[in-house]
Amino acid sequence: MTERIITTEAFLREKLKESPYFADHPEAGAYRLEHTFRVARIGGAIARAEGMDEEAMTVACLLHDVSYCHAMPDQASWREHGRVSARIARPFLEGLGLAPEVIQEICYGIAIHVDDQADFPGEATAFARTVGDADNIDRFDAYRLYETLENMAFSKLPLGEKRAHVAGTLGRLAEYRELPFATPAATALWRERIGFYQDFYRRLAEQLDASAGFAETGQPAPADCPRPDGRLLGLAGRF
Repeated sequence: MTERIITTEAFLREKLKESPYFADHPEAGAYRLEHTFRVARIGGAIARAEGMDEEAMTVACLLHDVSYCHAMPDQASWREHGRVSARIARPFLEGLGLAPEVIQEICYGIAIHVDDQADFPGEATAFARTVGDADNIDRFDAYRLYETLENMAFSKLPLGEKRAHVAGTLGRLAEYRELPFATPAATALWRERIGFYQDFYRRLAEQLDASAGFAETGQPAPADCPRPDGRLLGLAGRF
């Protein structure tokens, strides 16, 4: 832990306190902090493995969602949050005494982490792309899996809808597994997380199949079953 990381964490905490939404929904503010700390640890681990500047990466990941201090009333404002976060981060980073080229790379990584677009010139280096990679990797782990099923009230769905959801999820996971990431370390971590999801959903599929009546055995789940809210998360930067 470095002084810059500690200072960045304090800045993040103070900025998120400005959010009117988090003031009314403290559980959402707590979640945003928890997610950010996980992303920062993932980014730091990738940086260590790849010989990148671990401190700079941790700082970048801590600031990637700092614009949640503002209200995001719609999808359009959400899509802007990487670029807005970069604008908030830049003067703070200058105050940390970082080199201009490091500040530029951090800000570019923050700006592009949502939709691969920045509003200023820059290069999508492996360092810059790792900010988004770390964010996406955090979308696939044990807590997110639990959260997805809880949010969609999976346990309350009819058996056919459960089976349809699981089948659809396994199909998307197979596609997600092959997505390119910026570094070998991020790719390995991503595939480990996706493999965990695949193993869980395969086991769940087997148990749901065994839950069907004998007359239903071998009958496919309905392919046109709508996906409830809380479905498997998509990927930032992968629209």
